[in-house]
Amino acid sequence: MKRSELTEFAVEEEGFKLKIRRGVNGVPVVSGGRTSNPPFVALTESGAVSLAAGPQSANGSLTQPAAPKEEEGVSYIKSPMVGTFYRAPSPESKPFADVGLKVIENTPVCIIEAMKIMNEIQAETKGIVVEILVENGQPVEYGQRLFKVKQG
Repeated sequence: MKRSELTEFAVEEEGFKLKIRRGVNGVPVVSGGRTSNPPFVALTESGAVSLAAGPQSANGSLTQPAAPKEEEGVSYIKSPMVGTFYRAPSPESKPFADVGLKVIENTPVCIIEAMKIMNEIQAETKGIVVEILVENGQPVEYGQRLFKVKQG
């Protein structure tokens, strides 16, 4: 990671997710697994490995990230991959989805570019877009909320 100046790498395949991020002093931090709370593996410069059930706070105790608050009658269109979010197929084109758009499962709502491949993302839910949660051109993570949709 030091040689390539890479700071983060993530890959997902069939429900398995692996994420490597350069940690403190350039030491890689690796997380992965098939569960919602994957183990974290820290690699030291000497090659030693430490394993924990989750991120640790400053006092050494395990911490869990707060789950996003769910609202009744609202669903979210989430990113199915890591990449760059685009609202339109090209800079000159109008956006796929705007606030007030009624969507169904197969309505295209955005594009996520991953490894120079443009992936058209569909709503996979029914309702009306009430909020766009990501800026055009912004990097997104797997599972990140992109659009807020009111059921109806």
